[in-house]
Amino acid sequence: MPSTQDFLEIDQIREGIVILKNKALRGVMMVSSINFALKSEEEQSAIIAQFQGFLNSLDFSVQIVVQSRRLNITGYLDKLEQLANRQTNELLKVQVQGYHKFISELVSAGTIMSKTFFVVVPFTLFESGATAAQLIKGKGTPILTEERFQMIKSQLWQRMEFVAIGLRRCSLQAVPLTTPELIELFWSLHHPKQAEVGYYPEVPPELSK
Repeated sequence: MPSTQDFLEIDQIREGIVILKNKALRGVMMVSSINFALKSEEEQSAIIAQFQGFLNSLDFSVQIVVQSRRLNITGYLDKLEQLANRQTNELLKVQVQGYHKFISELVSAGTIMSKTFFVVVPFTLFESGATAAQLIKGKGTPILTEERFQMIKSQLWQRMEFVAIGLRRCSLQAVPLTTPELIELFWSLHHPKQAEVGYYPEVPPELSK
C-alpha cells in the first residue's frame, strides 16, 4: 500500500536544505510583506520598478509561493467568552456575546485569511559543473555525495543571499527557513486543519540540524 511519501518529490530535509528525489536542492525563504495599497502613487511606481529590476537581475529561476490560511483566533474568542461571563451589567454582557457571535460567524465563513509569502531558490547537480558520468550510477539514480552536497549547499546559499539583497531593495525582508521550520511548513501543507489550530508534530532532535 503506497504511503503519502511515495507521492512526494522530497527525499530529505537537512541543514536547512530540501533535497528532492532527483537530488536537486531547494532553499526556502520566508518573505515579509508591505501594504502596497496604502503607498502613494510615486511609492508604488518605485516599488514596481525595483521589483522589476530584481527579477531582471536573476540568472536562475525562482518560485514565489503564497500560502493562504484561515486565521485562527480561538484564543481571542475564548477571552471574549470569559469577558461576557464576568459582566455584571446585562446590557454589556449581551453586547459582548453579540460581538463574539459576529466574529465567530465571520471566521467560519473563511473571510479572514492570513497570507505567508515564500521564495523557493533551486540548484541542481548539473549546475555544480559535474558531468552526467560523475552523477549517474546503476539504473540512472543521481548520486549526491557529502562533499558535493556541501559544495552545492554553499552555492545555493550564495543564490539565496543574492535574492535576499534584491528583495531588500524592494523594502522586503527574506529569511531562510531552518530544518524544523521546513518540516513544519510541508507538514502544514498536507495537514491544514491541524495546523490551523496550532498543532504541529514534535521534530526529533536529530532532524533539527
